Amino acid sequence: MPLFGRVLGPAFGQLPPLLQALHSVPRQQVWRGRGRVHRGHHWLVAPCAWLARLPPGADELPVTVEFVVDDAGERWNRRFGEARMASRLWQRDGRLFERLGALRFRFALEAVDGEIHWRAERVWALGVVPLPAAWFAQVRCREREHGGRYEFLVDVALPLLGPLIRYEGWLLPAQEPA
Repeated sequence: MPLFGRVLGPAFGQLPPLLQALHSVPRQQVWRGRGRVHRGHHWLVAPCAWLARLPPGADELPVTVEFVVDDAGERWNRRFGEARMASRLWQRDGRLFERLGALRFRFALEAVDGEIHWRAERVWALGVVPLPAAWFAQVRCREREHGGRYEFLVDVALPLLGPLIRYEGWLLPAQEPA
């Protein structure tokens, strides 16, 4: 059973075929597409983005994601243009965990009208220092199939800082090797 299938349970089988395909990689697969990245303007955005290893802003750029499945979970090796953003995902107790830079997130996933919605429940800095859950109440993530493509949206705002980052775009399975 794929990672997202274990987290979402029976709802995983009701998702559109492209969402199921992206989250059912047997060992390794590359998806490519286009995206945009917008960062907020508060002076603390840059250090926060560095801590999480988030990409710089760009209006239109190529996006490549290599999904690698192993016994521990999944590695997502993303490239937004030349910027790399890697994370490790795993599940425990029906929740999805993601390590992104110096941050570790616990997400509740929900299948809603053929989409996957992510809700940040807990966040730790350096893997052990809990951060206030209220700081991450405005983290919005959505995955869907639209117009024959897989689409993603990650929109993050923080109290007092306002918008931190918004990245969105689309992907399709790569036809040629990475």
